[in-house]
Amino acid sequence: MTTSEAAQVELTKSFVKKTLEHAEGGHDWFHTLRVFNNSMLISKNENVDVFVVALGALLHDIADSKFHDGDESVGPQKARTFLFGINTDSAVIEHVVKIIENISFKGGNEVQKFKSPELDVIQDADRLDALGAIGIARTFNYGGFKNRKLFDPSIRPNLHMTKQAYKASTAPTINHFYEKLLRLKDLMNTKTAHKIALKRHQFMEQFLEQFYAEWDGEK
Repeated sequence: MTTSEAAQVELTKSFVKKTLEHAEGGHDWFHTLRVFNNSMLISKNENVDVFVVALGALLHDIADSKFHDGDESVGPQKARTFLFGINTDSAVIEHVVKIIENISFKGGNEVQKFKSPELDVIQDADRLDALGAIGIARTFNYGGFKNRKLFDPSIRPNLHMTKQAYKASTAPTINHFYEKLLRLKDLMNTKTAHKIALKRHQFMEQFLEQFYAEWDGEK
């Protein structure tokens, strides 16, 4: 990155940290920082514009639609306004906005309308943060935030939800493992992320095995 680009990244970090100061624990500044760090790690093995990756990673959750009544336009608009205000190149702004608009899982059954190597990297980094020990912690944190049941054997996971159904779901937290988390390993775009995801996936499988054993009363 150039000196100017590095300065814009630092301004963006400060903006995101302040904006997400009181965000839900699974989608706060520390989530963004982990996604940023993993994006930088994955980028080392990919042919990407690191400046776009840095900005996209930092702004990918600046206004998650699930905390804005499902409105998916808030995040992209907030990012666009901020980047324009720090004189980011217009082509970079448009690329970052498209990344924010297309990064979400959305139930896993939606056709992604935009592709780029930079989006691939950030999407992988974001999905990695939904896996492993941190992924488990984030999942139950959000479930508690929404006052959802931990588990209900009578409510089966739904693997074929539309985006609208996925966003409106009130299913128990354990169902989310099957509806999203355990599917992410095979959705990684890069070899680096897939290698990391495999280890985290295996940890989640071990967790679920232990969870069910305790739920049923270990003998």
